[in-house]
Amino acid sequence: MIDINLLRNNPDLVRENIRKKFQDKKLPLVDEILGLDAKKRELQKEGDALRAKRNAVSAEIGKFMKEKRKEDAEKAKAEVVAVNERIAEIEREAEEVSSRLKQDMMSIPNIIADDVPIGKDDSQNVERRRFLEPAEKPFEVPYHMDILDKLGGIDIDSARRTSGQGFYYLIGDVARLHSAVLTYARDFMIDKGFTYVIPPFMIRSDVVSGVMSFEEMDGMMYKIEGEDLYLIGTSEHSMIGRFMNTVLDADALPLTLTSYSPCFRKEKGAHGIEERGIYRIHQFEKQEMIVICKPEESSDWFEKLYSYTVELFVSMNIPVRTLECCSGDLADLKYKSIDVEAWSPRQKKYFEVGSCSNLTDAQARRLGIRYKTEKGNVFAHTLNNTVVAPPRMLIALLENHLNEDGSVNIPEVLQKYMGGKSIILPKK
Repeated sequence: MIDINLLRNNPDLVRENIRKKFQDKKLPLVDEILGLDAKKRELQKEGDALRAKRNAVSAEIGKFMKEKRKEDAEKAKAEVVAVNERIAEIEREAEEVSSRLKQDMMSIPNIIADDVPIGKDDSQNVERRRFLEPAEKPFEVPYHMDILDKLGGIDIDSARRTSGQGFYYLIGDVARLHSAVLTYARDFMIDKGFTYVIPPFMIRSDVVSGVMSFEEMDGMMYKIEGEDLYLIGTSEHSMIGRFMNTVLDADALPLTLTSYSPCFRKEKGAHGIEERGIYRIHQFEKQEMIVICKPEESSDWFEKLYSYTVELFVSMNIPVRTLECCSGDLADLKYKSIDVEAWSPRQKKYFEVGSCSNLTDAQARRLGIRYKTEKGNVFAHTLNNTVVAPPRMLIALLENHLNEDGSVNIPEVLQKYMGGKSIILPKK
């Protein structure tokens, strides 16, 4: 959510930002907000004037009674009753206006960075840099589900019977490799100075509306029936929600946290063969990184965060590239975003394995996350980034380290988490 003072003072900037994000249907909201804001201030002014009048008239009642001016006292009492009725009307109207104003403000996208490329969707994202040269395989790389089947590492048919489409059982060394990646990612981030956290896996609706836009919520979140609780789509949700309505000590910033959680997503829509299997699923696990910092620090932290994901993948000998997300591919709260994509030897192209975002103060403003300064409390900046999400990362690892006989080499950095194993052999 942007600062309403920005919209009051520079509505044309807000309109231009909406156009850059190809959300022209939201343009009428700017004038609607300005009207609601003016109405709210008008009601506030009238209410303050009436409260002052009520106090003055109430003071006169005692004076009239003391002077035995009963008729004047009764008139004054009637006037106080009328003033109270109007104040009650104003308060009801002001509450309604404030609610509509807040909802409209939460629909206005965050102002994007000046250097964000302008484009309608992810097809117009811009490549930044590549890391490690993809190795040419002297054989055809099978579909990832076939690799997993040959290793005896997956049972998707049973998962369909127990849970439906979009779930799976990982088995044996593949399941162990999945856990090894998460454990390595946890230790990797701890070594970077981050504090490890395991957060709640369910959050209330006021946290959900604080961490994401309404459109994202509808497309992602599972609601617990009969409860004001949602399953998290990423640990960022509950990690940031932890600081809702708090005023932090400036000396405690930046807060650098890394969190593990299962994640639950609806993942609506149909997808091609490469996005079936374990690529796009309803339940997965992830290691995340979160930073809460001062505004002047967020640009530097943004560069650091996505570089950590690149470093992690390179340490496992998986080629990656970074993509600058264009304006139309940025969620409403995002100021700037970089995707990290891993090389797929099967598809001969890169696919997304992580995303790093700077949300400036948009998320903090929704949630009320501030820190103390000499001039008063200031909204913090929040950033988040995927360290690793094993289902997609697992596909990249299996494809890049696959041998012609169906075995998979285990990267050296993971071997200590695999009991010293250096290879996973196919089942006979």
